[in-house]
Amino acid sequence: MFSRELKKGSTELLILALLEARPRHGYELGKLIEARSGGRIKFRVGSLYPILCRLEAQSLILGRWVEKAGERRRRFYRLTAQGRVALVRQRSAWEDFTSAVNQILGGEHA
Repeated sequence: MFSRELKKGSTELLILALLEARPRHGYELGKLIEARSGGRIKFRVGSLYPILCRLEAQSLILGRWVEKAGERRRRFYRLTAQGRVALVRQRSAWEDFTSAVNQILGGEHA
């Protein structure tokens, strides 16, 4: 529903925010984004994994493989201390940005 560019600029923030509560695997992250947005934001699972890899390379998240009997092996990701700091910073930047956009949109029409 939303343009690729809008999604691209917010994906990292969405992932970090969802990992704040507890570790999750990639498929779960994609489904949560879709569910919590009322189906308006969707990501193919394959498009999330490069972002997860990048966040892990930046030490913002840490992944580990978990195997359970009778289930597929899954990589669960959790926030690191550095990731929590980044989340606070990104939330603040997002709030400032959306506030500025809303001020422009709510202004008088020319």
